[in-house]
Amino acid sequence: QVQLVESGGGLVQAGGSRRLSCAASGRTLSNYAVGWFRQTPGKEREFVAAISRAGTTSLADSVKGRFTISRDTNNIVWLQTTSLTPEDTGAYYCAAAATTYNGSPRRRSDYKYWGQGTQITVSS
Repeated sequence: QVQLVESGGGLVQAGGSRRLSCAASGRTLSNYAVGWFRQTPGKEREFVAAISRAGTTSLADSVKGRFTISRDTNNIVWLQTTSLTPEDTGAYYCAAAATTYNGSPRRRSDYKYWGQGTQITVSS
């Protein structure tokens, strides 16, 4: 069992940045691919970014060049967001998937463990 806790959300002006963290307990995140998803009311939860066990990353087209995902040795995965726009507003969730070493899945169904989410609100 993996417990995930996100933090770092908040209210930010357009053009600003937030650094989100996904901290794990129970098991080490190095054994899992980790993804970030976001959701706004009335919409499906959408893929944002993922990082494989090998450290390779995958980003949604809408965030390429603005967001980066990374992991450190302290069982934390980071999502650095920059140049935020109101369209980036939403609840951001991290999730863990037991995949192949180089896998960085984009489908929600590939992820078994989910955090409770952290909200980013971008004002114009």
